[in-house]
Amino acid sequence: MFPNRLSSRLTLTALRWTAVSRTCPPSCLSTLSNCFLQNQTARSKDGFLSESAVLRRVLCSQCRFKLRPRETQRRSFSLSGANVVNSAPAHVQPYLRLMRLDKPIGTWLLYLPCTWSIALAAEPGCLPDVGMLALFGTGALLMRGAGCTINDMWDKDFDKQVARTACRPIASGEISRMQALVFLGGQLSLALCVLLCLNYYSIALGASSLSLVITYPLMKRITYWPQLVLGLTFNWGALLGWAAVKGSCDWSVCLPLYFSGVMWTLVYDTIYAHQDKEDDVKVGVKSTALMFQERTKLWLSGFTAAMLSGLVVAGVNAEQTLPYYAALSAVAVHLARQIYTVDINKAEDCWKQFSSNRNLGLVLFLGIVAGNLLKESKEI
Repeated sequence: MFPNRLSSRLTLTALRWTAVSRTCPPSCLSTLSNCFLQNQTARSKDGFLSESAVLRRVLCSQCRFKLRPRETQRRSFSLSGANVVNSAPAHVQPYLRLMRLDKPIGTWLLYLPCTWSIALAAEPGCLPDVGMLALFGTGALLMRGAGCTINDMWDKDFDKQVARTACRPIASGEISRMQALVFLGGQLSLALCVLLCLNYYSIALGASSLSLVITYPLMKRITYWPQLVLGLTFNWGALLGWAAVKGSCDWSVCLPLYFSGVMWTLVYDTIYAHQDKEDDVKVGVKSTALMFQERTKLWLSGFTAAMLSGLVVAGVNAEQTLPYYAALSAVAVHLARQIYTVDINKAEDCWKQFSSNRNLGLVLFLGIVAGNLLKESKEI
């Protein structure tokens, strides 16, 4: 038993030295991490942490911080999500990472359909309601965090087996499922407070989306279309935003907008899913990336055409003006370039193209705002 403990400590010491060495390439840590991901035993019979469990925790802690030479290791002021998380107290950081505060792209993708709907519902010649935009931004942050918490609670065992997700707080053991459940209750309570600031129609409409939030993580186990369910969930704000401003939905505008959002999600989340397709096959989960395979770009082109058609219908029914359709042209060019250039077999490129969809959503939002402002000048 003593030689085993000594071996474990020597190996751990060697790994720590490797992790802090300036000459060790980033791929070294990733390779070492993968060697130990399959061993899920947290403790050995004598009560000591097993070697692979210790090494996995060390690797997870190392992968969250970028080591720099001493002369450049100075803190710079930045409002990026990663810096906010790293600046928080150590005991708070796992919860912030659980709600993906260090990766705000998901919050943006949830929030942007809300902004489109709020902007379309604004009075002609007026800017969208800033207070409503702020309220929905808060709600998007909380509900995205709640969705990620639910997802990680469902997927704890799957996440341990996937290199990209093995360091998530629940999978790595930093947060227990019970702690995550309490944290989830807090997020949903705050989100409810946001929802209660809206009219009764919007409260009922918003509450009806909770079933999608809870069941989405299960879809990857039973269908190759979990991205479709994600689209139905993530774009609920396209309905809710208009209802919050107007008191009810104008379905001639809201439904085409919602449909377009769902098609958009199928585009960007299929690209995202290609990052994990090899691991997904190993652990037995499904995705559109696995179903489409080499036909992915053809499918994405079809989703793009459907998205743009829906946005045209929504614009016509909302009596939008030239700036809106100019923004649609820019969106079309962006998506065409995204689909043509993405390398679905390169995870880094998939992440880059996926993340670029925030800019696409902002362009459309600005086009809606400008188009709405032009309505007034035409009437004058």
